[in-house]
Amino acid sequence: MNLKQSFRMAFKSIRSNRVRSLLTMLGIIIGVAAVIIMVSVVRGSNQQLRAYYERLGNNRITVSAQQWGGRDISQTLYDYCLSLGPLVLGVTPDATTEGPIIYRDKNTEDMENGSPTIKLGSAQFSLCNNFQIEKGRDLCQMDVQSGQQVVVLGERAARYLFNYQNPVGKTVLLHGHPFEVVGVYRAKDPDSEYSMDNMAVVPYTLNRLLNRQSTLDAFTVRAASSAATAEVSSRVSGFLKGQIDTERGYFSVYSENQDAKASDDQNRMMSMVLGGIASISLLVGGIGIMNIMLVTVTERTREIGIRKAIGAERRSIIVQFLIEASMLCGIGGILGIFIGYLGTLIVGKLLLNMILYPSMLITVGAFVFSVALGIGFGLYPAIKASGLQPVNALRAE
Repeated sequence: MNLKQSFRMAFKSIRSNRVRSLLTMLGIIIGVAAVIIMVSVVRGSNQQLRAYYERLGNNRITVSAQQWGGRDISQTLYDYCLSLGPLVLGVTPDATTEGPIIYRDKNTEDMENGSPTIKLGSAQFSLCNNFQIEKGRDLCQMDVQSGQQVVVLGERAARYLFNYQNPVGKTVLLHGHPFEVVGVYRAKDPDSEYSMDNMAVVPYTLNRLLNRQSTLDAFTVRAASSAATAEVSSRVSGFLKGQIDTERGYFSVYSENQDAKASDDQNRMMSMVLGGIASISLLVGGIGIMNIMLVTVTERTREIGIRKAIGAERRSIIVQFLIEASMLCGIGGILGIFIGYLGTLIVGKLLLNMILYPSMLITVGAFVFSVALGIGFGLYPAIKASGLQPVNALRAE
């Protein structure tokens, strides 16, 4: 018997017992669909986290330092970070102030998701935080040195205050003080409820005017590369150890690359765990395949006896039953892939609010594994069928 005949007979056997075959495939269908959906959703979540960190800006280092009752080291720390030369792309204080931004009858305290965060930064604020100018200009060194009352608005704050008007050149009130709008940042987080674009930046030298203090205790440093991030973190930590008595102050140096790596590792582990849990359904389905193939061997004992009596080899009988088992699993795998694709689209939209497609690697891997499962669990029934003695098989009812 050639392979074409074997496939035809296997298909005929499956078709003649449709309900039983479908119930047998159910474990494979559920297993394949579950693996595809779970792994794809974790992968989509990881993509969202990566995109979030990219919007924040890669290779950022957050530095906090304060000496209680002692000298102000903020300027010393700022100058040291700048002195690291090619290792550092930019440095900016990371200070904030509370209060509404007012333009005519518009007050940001009335915004649906809260008033914008007002940042006090240097001329390198946008470089350190991955913002780009859409209209007007950015803060410049002259603004910072002379303490000019100028502000650059985030896209969401600008849209609320000015709607379709061009904000550049207009005057807004911060803490009751007039500030000229010199620029608007391009939106980088437009779909988020609490968007990064709901912010405004003023020169950090206005800290005394807006916060009634001149001390700055937090900075954001943008390193030139991932390798430079580790070196800059180490150097800044060493510098601060020599500057601050930990009994009378504190300091911390933290790279957001650590968060990104931890998230990657966590998602990879979650993907493996969820994939492993879903794979249990495939194993249960494989046991169902073995069970139904043993039943098939019993039902077709006389047929096997006749084939062996007229000279059929053991190998051809083994191949026949393995083809039937692998076809059951293969059809179940295809149905599982279809359901997995549909489920991934639905779950991705509901949980992550994104259009999510399973990767080709996961899809092909799930199908190949399902067919391999059929061969593996169908092997014992096939060997049992091929070992039947013709005389005993022909006596079977």
